[in-house]
Amino acid sequence: MREIDTLAIQAKSDPKALEDFILQNEHYIIKCASKIYHRYITKSDDEWSIALHAFHQAIQSYAMDKGSFYSFAELVIRRRLIDYQKGQSKYISEVSVDPVTFEIDFDDETDDLAMKLAVSKQVTKDTSSDIKLEIESINQRFSQYGFTFFELTKCSPKAAKTKKSCANAVNYILQNPILITELQSTKMLPIKIIEKNVQVPRKILERHRKYIIAAVEILTGEYPNLAEYMQYIREESE
Repeated sequence: MREIDTLAIQAKSDPKALEDFILQNEHYIIKCASKIYHRYITKSDDEWSIALHAFHQAIQSYAMDKGSFYSFAELVIRRRLIDYQKGQSKYISEVSVDPVTFEIDFDDETDDLAMKLAVSKQVTKDTSSDIKLEIESINQRFSQYGFTFFELTKCSPKAAKTKKSCANAVNYILQNPILITELQSTKMLPIKIIEKNVQVPRKILERHRKYIIAAVEILTGEYPNLAEYMQYIREESE
């Protein structure tokens, strides 16, 4: 019995063992993804998130009768990345950064309105702008969670108290790398953990789930322009 296979079985039912196992195999995950795409994949690439999620799925569905865990995991990663690649060409052609999407709701808080106007103005001014590229890139990331960038204008918190609660939830996740890994692996917001440790009402977490996820992805990724619009979250932690 191979040691790696035994560790995979242990990780399946032990959260701590799962975290350690994933961290120990990050190089392997990157190696598999790079092999499939014939180029080096980094943690800033969407393919990394897909491969990481696939590796987590492989652990959850692995059994000794499926042979070597590494061979099984590579197969799962390959399938997920190929599926992602097939859907990507179709999705990219459908994504258009249309300023009309930023419909102005004058009942919104002033800073939310400012964000919509600023993004809309900048994208309209230059169709090849960095922020347009960031929006297209983050849209691909958000599609893995089942929503788009433009949905944020409807699910963003408006009241100051709610914004503070969401900011606290986001900062708690940012301060706990294991939660970031879990979020990006499972595509699910760890509501129970946040509710328990930050004392943010479940109702707020569920209602603003997309916004919280979006903030975490933007603030942990390479999206400097979009991150500027969420500066208040960083300031809240300070």
